[in-house]
This record gives sequence, C-alpha cells and structure tokens, in this order.
Amino acid sequence: MSEDGQRKGFWGTTLNKLKSVLAKTKEQVSEESQESDNQELPTVEQSQAQAAPEEATANQTQTQNNTATAVQAKSVRAVDEDYIEHLEERLIKADLGLATVEPLIQALRKESRGKNWTSENVDVFLQREFSSLLNETPQSGLSFKAGTNVYLIVGVNGVGKTTSIGKLAFRFKSEGKKVLLAAGDTFRAAAESQLEIWSQRAGVDIVRLADGADPGAVVYQALQKARVEQYDVVLVDTAGRLHNKTNLMAELKKIRTVVEKNSEGMNVESLLVLDASTGQNGLQQAKVFSEVCGLTGVILTKLDGTAKGGVVFAIAKELSIPVKLIGLGEKMEDLRDFDSALFVQALF
Repeated sequence: MSEDGQRKGFWGTTLNKLKSVLAKTKEQVSEESQESDNQELPTVEQSQAQAAPEEATANQTQTQNNTATAVQAKSVRAVDEDYIEHLEERLIKADLGLATVEPLIQALRKESRGKNWTSENVDVFLQREFSSLLNETPQSGLSFKAGTNVYLIVGVNGVGKTTSIGKLAFRFKSEGKKVLLAAGDTFRAAAESQLEIWSQRAGVDIVRLADGADPGAVVYQALQKARVEQYDVVLVDTAGRLHNKTNLMAELKKIRTVVEKNSEGMNVESLLVLDASTGQNGLQQAKVFSEVCGLTGVILTKLDGTAKGGVVFAIAKELSIPVKLIGLGEKMEDLRDFDSALFVQALF
C-alpha cells in the first residue's frame, strides 16, 4: 500500500470514503465478473478487502462490500480487441465522455500491441493515464489569503449549492475564521430562510434583505460589511439557474460584476457546484458558467450513493478547471479537499 493509503486521520478517512462512494465508477473501469462452475474461493486478502470502513453508514457499507465482490470476481485475461472495445464502453458509462475515452483507448491499443498484455497491465496503464489527466490541470485547494476571501458559489438548482455553502461555513468557522454569508438567492422561495438556518447551524453571520430584493444589492452590502468589520470569509449564494437560460445567466454576470467592483484587495474565487450524477450534462454546465463568471474551481457533490465519478476526468481534460472540493456524505465535515492521487488510488 502507498504512503497515502497508510495515512491515518483525515486523509485515511477520506480514502476509505472514496473507495466506498466510487463503487459505481470502479465497477465500470474494473473487469466484470466471469461466471464459472469452478469459481475459486476468495483468498484471505480478498475477504479482508470486503471490510467496510468503521464510520461508513449502512448504505456505504453495502456499497463497499459490493465493490469488494466486484474486485474479487475480476479475472486476469488477455487483452484483445473485444476486451478493448468492452473497456471503451465501460469507461463511457462511467461518465468519462467520448473526448476523454477515445484518445485513451487509442493510446492503449498502441502501447499494448504485440506485448501479450493482460487485464492487470491495463489496470497499471489506466492508473497512469488517469493520474496524468488530472495532473494536466494545476491541482490546488481553495485559495485563502490574509484579509477577506470571497467565494462566489454558482450552479443550477438541486446540485447541493446551499448545503455546500453551509458546510464550507462550518469548516471555516471551525478553523477560527470570521465568516459571513450573503443570501444572494432572492429568486427561489425560502432560499434565504434555508441559508439562514445553515448560518445558525454553523454559527456564522448572514446578510439578508427582503424577499425579492436585488441580489446585487445583497452582495454589495455583504462586501461592505466584510470590509468594515474585517471578515475573513464571505460566501455568496446565488439563485440556481439553468445554464441555457440567457436572461438568468446575464443576471449572474451582473452579480459577478458587483463582486469585481467592490472586492479590491480581496481574494476572489468563483466555484461551480456540480452534481456528480449528472455526467456529461455537468460538463456542459461548467462550460457555460465558466464563460459567464470565470470559474476558478469546481465543488463536486453527491459522489456518495450511486454517482459515477468519471466526470472528474472529463472536466480536467476538456476545461482545465480543477476540482477543489468533493462531497462524500451528509455530515457537516463530509465536504473534503480533492486529492487527485487518492481519487485514482480509490478506483484501483
């Protein structure tokens, strides 16, 4: 096991959770089970692999066991054209996308030709290529500097935007930072009330105006308050908007302009919240939001459950936007920094 796999505490827990929540993706990139009347009994090591992490929920435990079973059933077989075509299909189903999969398969054909490769060689090849894909995009956590840090949080409805803001607020507050929320989603009924509940749970302040107020005015007041009262962090909520609605995206662009005009001397990030289960539609969302508000990173939510994580590679390949945070569960502390090495390790 690598050094990362041996680490305890925060990252050790993250690796365990990643192994659990990436079960769906793992099933796609791993060889499917081969039925046989003479199926061998699992080895001791394979049986141990079935053990779920101690703090996993009942659902995560079952997912981990299913994943371990899939790994046990994986057979070592020769790599021929049928195998490669089958692999290509599985990678596409794992949401890597054609633009990512096609050159990957071409490289596999070229490298394996005439070498009597087995599926084990393919695993090594995929680990190397997946790592290379993610490393093409500069990997970094959230940017945080001395003074006020502004995080503009954008995305469509239902991706976990407000929840992510609440978890981020809790995280910064736990680190001793002075945190302010800006209730910029004045469009959706009860959105501001939901954010206020999160502010109370996290123990942070909030700027909220009357329902239906101009979201730009909310952001302006929040930035002025942050400057005067020396807040370390401002988390700006925005209305969930469809990336194909021109008028709504234009409003978001105006909010971005308000931030730019009133954040002199502040560190600013624009973060897109994406639901991992949306697959290639999430990639299209990232393209449009990047044009409108200059994205600096992605928060990938809902990796737990049945989500497939291949969209991480598609984002890195096609947009060169780093995934900075990933959602691994419902707990306040389950919004974690993205680590590309651990992500790839969890798949294999």
